[in-house]
Amino acid sequence: MRRAALSRVPENLKLHYIVDGDDFTSAGAASGDTKKVLRQLGADPEVIRKVAISMYEGEINMVIHANGGVIDVEISPELVTMVLADHGPGIPDVNAAMQEGFSTAPDRIRNLGFGAGMGLPNMKKYSDSMKIDTEVGVGTTITMTVRMK
Repeated sequence: MRRAALSRVPENLKLHYIVDGDDFTSAGAASGDTKKVLRQLGADPEVIRKVAISMYEGEINMVIHANGGVIDVEISPELVTMVLADHGPGIPDVNAAMQEGFSTAPDRIRNLGFGAGMGLPNMKKYSDSMKIDTEVGVGTTITMTVRMK
């Protein structure tokens, strides 16, 4: 029944979100909305969970490190693709940033309970594929996909 709901989507469904930088009160709104849309489409709960976690982690990173950005989501019966793009400082050392616990978040962010260094590792863990394009001083684009079951 869930597959039938998804297969009724005549074209790929596209969602676009603007992430407001340094605004922790609205952080998570895009991932929450995407989660709601996937539920309405009848997506598998595990797919919804993976999309929500990976997208939320990216969204929070955009707020903490990049002064916001945009997220584009494309949902098809086979795949959810999330593209998170910002014009922040870029990631100087992707290998270091991929290590659990590595964080460049300032103390004021850590005092709010964010910036524990699990963002990129969780994004990779909960997506089926992840690609990072980054340039210091220009910004970062992360593309993640989650396969529908």
